[in-house]
Amino acid sequence: MELAGTWRKVMPYMAMVFLQFGFAGMFLISVASLRQGMSHYVLVVYRNVVAAIVMAPFALWFERKTRPKMSLPVFIKILALGLLEPVLDQNFIYMGVNSTSASFSSALTNILPALTFVNAIILRMERIVIKERRSQAKIAGTAITVCGALLMILFKGPIINFPWSKHASHAVSDSGVHNSGHWLMGTFMILLSCFCWSAFFILQSYTLRSYPSELSLTTLICAMGATESGAVALVMERDTKAWSIGFDMRLFTAIYSGIMCSGVAYYVQGIVIKDRGPVFVTAFSPLCMILVTVLGSFILSEVVTLGRLIGATVIVVGLYALIWGKNKDHVKSQNSFDKHDTFELPFSTSAVNNTTGPVLATSI
Repeated sequence: MELAGTWRKVMPYMAMVFLQFGFAGMFLISVASLRQGMSHYVLVVYRNVVAAIVMAPFALWFERKTRPKMSLPVFIKILALGLLEPVLDQNFIYMGVNSTSASFSSALTNILPALTFVNAIILRMERIVIKERRSQAKIAGTAITVCGALLMILFKGPIINFPWSKHASHAVSDSGVHNSGHWLMGTFMILLSCFCWSAFFILQSYTLRSYPSELSLTTLICAMGATESGAVALVMERDTKAWSIGFDMRLFTAIYSGIMCSGVAYYVQGIVIKDRGPVFVTAFSPLCMILVTVLGSFILSEVVTLGRLIGATVIVVGLYALIWGKNKDHVKSQNSFDKHDTFELPFSTSAVNNTTGPVLATSI
């Protein structure tokens, strides 16, 4: 019994560490495939097809008796979810990764919680009381995160040589990919990706209130995303050769991303959120950045500059200030039975989780 209790305590930590390794792998293999000429439009289609095929049997079996009936409002929300995450978010992030680097992209995506917080305030889903310390921490954390992102974008600084990359030539990593014009466009694409990702997260929290079947919703989002991204790819990618892939890195990238980052990740994150809350899941995102930075410099010979390293550190500081404030919201909501008229984002309260099941936090 004691061993079982210990395992239940340790399992969420192991699950999130496992997912961060999975996300880090996705960044690295995506960069490798895209730089070998794979179309990101095609990659998004194949990724979501794989995810839908893998998740469908689980949804059909485990939720066959609990799945609610489909309604027109829910179907419209699923259409929007399929557009926001599989089509817009994934295409933008792949374009950003291809124009910048895996380490830079993974670091910049840490602004997602701050961006979600700002969007929630605009939509009146987040409560702010200036006199409370937790609200001050959330505002300060958001501001610090934005400053860190600007520092990463505007200041490069000298190149940092790791022990394993001292003798590596930076000519390959600096050619084309690190062109200032491409880099700026890639940064803009990553920011757009985070905005779409944030909008997806907010809309998903609403959808789960009326359609509380996590596996089925995940399958439908991936299937709808595959359909919508397929239509976009047919318009944007006219070359038929771009659709042909063999038993190579491109096929591995599609299968890996679909299963690990669009299938397993949705489910595992949902389980952990149900047990520990969304704040716990968000707190592990900097681990992916560290893994990608180290592995990217080792495997892909990516350049890491002092400015980007400092900016990433500032983002992490701001992220944890925001998380601290959100965690105080979570603790207060558990200790209070007062019901407010304003619906708050499940990022800060467990009220939605208790009525609709786990809110799924997605990743690229």
